[in-house]
Amino acid sequence: MHAAPALGGVSPIGVRFTPALVGVGRRGHVALTFDDGPDAASTPQFLDVLDELGWRATFFMLGEMTRRDPGVARAVADAGHEIAVHGDVHANMLRRTPRRATDDIVRAFDSVAVATGTEPRWFRPPFGISSSTSMRAARRLGMTTVLWTTWGRDWRREATPASVVADVTRRYVDGGTVLLHDSDCESYPGSWRSALGALPLLADELAARHLTVGPLRDHGIAERGTPAVT
Repeated sequence: MHAAPALGGVSPIGVRFTPALVGVGRRGHVALTFDDGPDAASTPQFLDVLDELGWRATFFMLGEMTRRDPGVARAVADAGHEIAVHGDVHANMLRRTPRRATDDIVRAFDSVAVATGTEPRWFRPPFGISSSTSMRAARRLGMTTVLWTTWGRDWRREATPASVVADVTRRYVDGGTVLLHDSDCESYPGSWRSALGALPLLADELAARHLTVGPLRDHGIAERGTPAVT
């Protein structure tokens, strides 16, 4: 059963049968989330644009990136954004023993909490691949595992701001959770610029649909609502 939660993934099946896990929240609201930071080369630019838009988001941070740039991590929290955990290193939880998966999450939680002064409330496993071990470890730390309903595919070399907006709005966006990246540490070099450039365009598109944007804390997902798998 270590691998069972990975089977749901991010799909129409997940939206229907495990809505809390994939980030389905209240209608009329969009939860905006970023993975793979903090990154001194890119994250501050996201903070500037988000501030201009009046948006707050949830940042799923990697422990190793947080230890590398703790000041940037703290700046994210100080700007009013929500802090979450993406693991310590960006590795598939199913390729780890239960002990190593647990140790990874605990170390990431501690690193992110120390750097930001905030205890994270949410956990998203790398690649969106959960395991029973990772979900239990996150829950013991007071975190709820949440994936996403739609993404911008902004990690690709060929991604553009326009393609990011098209990809985000192609899937479940009203009441959904959007995945973008504020770092290219696991993506094509410079790909974060496509996500950054997409934000103003996405703001126009979501406003036209009368949707509001905010962090997961405002999205109406029950915390710790995903039952542990045994």
